[in-house]
Amino acid sequence: MKLTTEQLAEFDELGYIFLPDCFPAEQVNALRAAAADVFTQQRPEVWREKDGTPRMAFACQEYNEVCKLLAADERLVDPVEQLFGESCYLHQFKINAKAAFTGDVWQWHQDFPTWHKDDGMPEPRAMNIAVFLDDVMPINGPLMIVPRSHKSGALASSHDVKTTSYPLWTLDNKTVSELVERNGIVTPTGKKGGVLMFHANIVHGSAGNITPYSRRIVYLTLSAVSNAIVNPTRPEFIAHRDFTPVEKTSARAFEEYVEKVVAA
Repeated sequence: MKLTTEQLAEFDELGYIFLPDCFPAEQVNALRAAAADVFTQQRPEVWREKDGTPRMAFACQEYNEVCKLLAADERLVDPVEQLFGESCYLHQFKINAKAAFTGDVWQWHQDFPTWHKDDGMPEPRAMNIAVFLDDVMPINGPLMIVPRSHKSGALASSHDVKTTSYPLWTLDNKTVSELVERNGIVTPTGKKGGVLMFHANIVHGSAGNITPYSRRIVYLTLSAVSNAIVNPTRPEFIAHRDFTPVEKTSARAFEEYVEKVVAA
């Protein structure tokens, strides 16, 4: 899947782009089943909210076949390689679950400062590409993005280790207020199967989810091969050490796998 000239221009200007209907219902259902299986497992890669509800699961491609296929899917890898002009490696794979009623906040942050300070990533030549496993609505804790904030560079000022179970390099309220005053806030929403791409320095966060509707998203963090991390401090299941280019699989490979599972 290649981005059009118009989509490339939109990404450059806004710092994000939403691509609806990238994954058909049967494939999304397979991913939802994979997420449900992963979150039942008691392992160090699965992190939980204060009440024990699953919050995120790292490196699922290492222990789930559907996630392994997704981690190399050409529909996700091609656009990132197109933007960077080179092959990519998988820096991180995770499923984020904002559970119904109890899903916690994500503080205002950018991704690159955490990758840089905690993993030793040299440049913001990496990005998250997200697959919606549930309908993401204005009411169930969607990602909030400050458009064009990627043009301001890395801004994180403090290391928040208390707000949630996942430490982040976060932005202070004054910086966020100034950015929002200039650029506003958007909430990319859409049906399950949609894909959201956003720049490593885009400012984003999300509120808690007190609705009955869960909001699960798969995130691939893909980095340019020339941008391999040099000083990782986090476990390998969070910041991968394999810098070989992703060996892409076709969309047809995912389709055939789902057909085989359904037929079994």
